Amino acid sequence: MKMDYERYTAKKLSIGIFLFLLTALVSLYSLSHGSYELTPREVLEALLGGEGGASLVVWKVRLPRIAAGLLVGATLAIAGAVMQGFLRNPLATPFTMGVSHGAMFGASLAILLGAGYAESSGRISLDNPYAVVLFAFLGAISATAVILLLAKLRGLSPEAIILAGVAMSSLFVALTTLAQYFADELQLAAMVYWSFGDLGRATWREDAIMAALFIPVLGYFIVKRWDLNAAAMGDEVAKSVGVDVERVRLISTFLAALITAVSVAFVGVIGFVGLIAPHAVRLVAGGDHRFLIPLSALAGALLLVTADTIARLILSPMILPVGIVTSFLGAPTFIYLLVRMEGRR
Repeated sequence: MKMDYERYTAKKLSIGIFLFLLTALVSLYSLSHGSYELTPREVLEALLGGEGGASLVVWKVRLPRIAAGLLVGATLAIAGAVMQGFLRNPLATPFTMGVSHGAMFGASLAILLGAGYAESSGRISLDNPYAVVLFAFLGAISATAVILLLAKLRGLSPEAIILAGVAMSSLFVALTTLAQYFADELQLAAMVYWSFGDLGRATWREDAIMAALFIPVLGYFIVKRWDLNAAAMGDEVAKSVGVDVERVRLISTFLAALITAVSVAFVGVIGFVGLIAPHAVRLVAGGDHRFLIPLSALAGALLLVTADTIARLILSPMILPVGIVTSFLGAPTFIYLLVRMEGRR
């Protein structure tokens, strides 16, 4: 029995090491490739404190972008894994819960009120980028606040919470469309631009803010890993082992939405990472949340950094928004999960 458990944990550890090494390799490749090509030696010299153009590209452009990809990817993946566990729905993610659409409406409202516009040359200018970030965050977190308030007051089931998320998404899409209708053509261009998820917007300051929230929330989810395992088996089972299901579900859903709201506010809408990464991990490592949470973080970081590298290189020197690449990957995954759910009935 002990040998079986050791083999079980050793397999999970080996998967984690593999994901970590693969993420490191992709990150190093991303550091050296782009519109400004760098040799491995130039990258190493820049990382060790060298000066010149290579150092500027590495420290000011690519490293902050890669750090944002690692943080946002891990954030979205963990948020997806936690929501899927507590809501017992494989399609539950921050994206389907209305967080991203709420952020989109908040950013559109800020731009409509004068925080940004597009110039005739095609360049997007934000007069007050942090006003856009603040409005996007408030829009994202308000979607979750309404859903959780309803869940608390009316005792909504996990299925009803998902449906409430779909309803909030539809509401924010309508409000965003209304804001776009009243915007002039330059503001409309800025709104559309913001909706494209772009890791290039993040600087070291934004990365530090995201990390400061991500690390303690990750710690909370790891502490609550047994509660997640119990909740995934049903509310009655969880209550029988002493888990306050409603309370832990509300707190965990709020924290997942909070870290997602901060990430989306800084880099824009990036869909499907919270769907693809946890399910990919479940296929190879199972659904034990003791391992699913940290492995999903690694898988999400790997997925987003890889997608961003593809977005930067596929049409170089033009850079595609990473949200487009993740949507191309996520759409067939979403359809596959729907078909699989129907097949189980």
